[in-house]
Amino acid sequence: MSTEKVLHEDVQEDAVLESLGYQQELKRSFGLLGMIGFSFSIVTSWTALGGVLIIGVESGGPPVMIYSWVVICLFALTVAYAMAEICSAYPVAGGQYSWVAVLAPPSVARGLSYVTGWFMITGIIAMGATNNFIGANFVLGQANLSFPSYTIERWHTVLLAYAIALISTIVNIYGPHLFDKISRAAILWNILSFVIIIAVVLACNDHKQPASFVFKDFQNFTGFGTAPAHMTEEMKNASREAPKAIVLSVYIGAITGFVFLISISFCIGDITETAETTTGSPLIEIFFNSTNSVVGTCFLSSMLVVIVLIAANALLAEGSRSVYAFARDRGLPFSDLLAKVEPKRQVPVYSILLTCVVQMALNSIYFGTLTGFNTVISIATEGFYLSYAMPLLVRIIAYFTNYAKEIPGPYTLGRWSVWVNAIGLLFLLFTSITFNFPTLNPVDEENMNYTSAAIGIIGLISIVTWFTTGRKSFTGPRIGKMDLVEGVAGSMDLRSHENVATTEKAKF
Repeated sequence: MSTEKVLHEDVQEDAVLESLGYQQELKRSFGLLGMIGFSFSIVTSWTALGGVLIIGVESGGPPVMIYSWVVICLFALTVAYAMAEICSAYPVAGGQYSWVAVLAPPSVARGLSYVTGWFMITGIIAMGATNNFIGANFVLGQANLSFPSYTIERWHTVLLAYAIALISTIVNIYGPHLFDKISRAAILWNILSFVIIIAVVLACNDHKQPASFVFKDFQNFTGFGTAPAHMTEEMKNASREAPKAIVLSVYIGAITGFVFLISISFCIGDITETAETTTGSPLIEIFFNSTNSVVGTCFLSSMLVVIVLIAANALLAEGSRSVYAFARDRGLPFSDLLAKVEPKRQVPVYSILLTCVVQMALNSIYFGTLTGFNTVISIATEGFYLSYAMPLLVRIIAYFTNYAKEIPGPYTLGRWSVWVNAIGLLFLLFTSITFNFPTLNPVDEENMNYTSAAIGIIGLISIVTWFTTGRKSFTGPRIGKMDLVEGVAGSMDLRSHENVATTEKAKF
């Protein structure tokens, strides 16, 4: 691609930001491959599955994990396609809350956008804290395997999670120019690690489980019956490339996750021993059961640790950009400080530091409850899902009220748009409810799922702050200034809001 074409595309993307009332402050350094690598490092499904395998092993065993994965991926793709279409039209770091502000009826746009922003930031930062937990578990699990006399304590896990967050913070502040290169290398390392791990465990394990165990026999130990939108302002030609990165990363994650689950399920030993392993990581126990080698197990586990560290860096970057964008719209306390961009490195340093501190605070939940890890996972997922559901909801409302039948952008779902949004919305609402259920029975103060309380507090804070300060100070995208009528793929037609207002509706 010629330098002139790249420059022209960047100018077009900057014009989109200006149409929403923003100035380009972050450096555009990501290409398509780099953004796919960045996004995939966040949704590296097979690695994440390995980190939370204990939940699936205890809650139904391999059949539940595999069949649930297939269904979840199909529904997740509808959400990805819906998000990609909206992102193509409005490639801003605010992501979900910015889209709600643009698509919702003007009378409720700012309020809905504000609440969405709070849930979005909570989900992203909690996901980073979850990833830090997973990395700490993999490292400490190897220590326990290598030195059986060593006992893993909860405070060990929390402190190591702190260390991962601090390392990611340093990289985010002092190495932002390396993000695209790191992301390109990450996708290669990710795929290479996936192939090596699957090949090794399948080749070395000489006592595999029968197909009935993997696809039929349910296990129950619970007591119950059974990434790129926020980085668009740092991406070249974001309107075209960001949607591709969103969808492709989900496809790659779905396929690798499916293959990983089946392969690992065949190699699980005694399911009780796997679930109760002293390493704290069922995946490490499966590696050891397959290779019968401490060195081999640690080698495979170390490959995962590298992936988790890359993901930690990416999640902190995504979280800090979301904080920066929300502060830029004056949606947070101390917004002026959090919205500052360090001119030399072109990164929001204070937003990075705040993201790190909140991640560490969420990791600290594990000090007080045995199910702290599960609770943070649920907070992350529910925060994400609620923030995803809002733009899909207002997209459907805008369609049926003729407020916005179509949205601009080079990536479009055409006549299928409203149906894809509807399916994705129903999926998100259903999962948002189920993530509040306890994971163990009987329920007590030690194993209680506190997700509903945490999400309720966040919702309450967002509503209270909206009525006390938010409705006066929160701006959101300045869609009243001018409306984007045609996407950056073609000619850019910007017309004044006064002309649009006379039609009693806005065409986006």
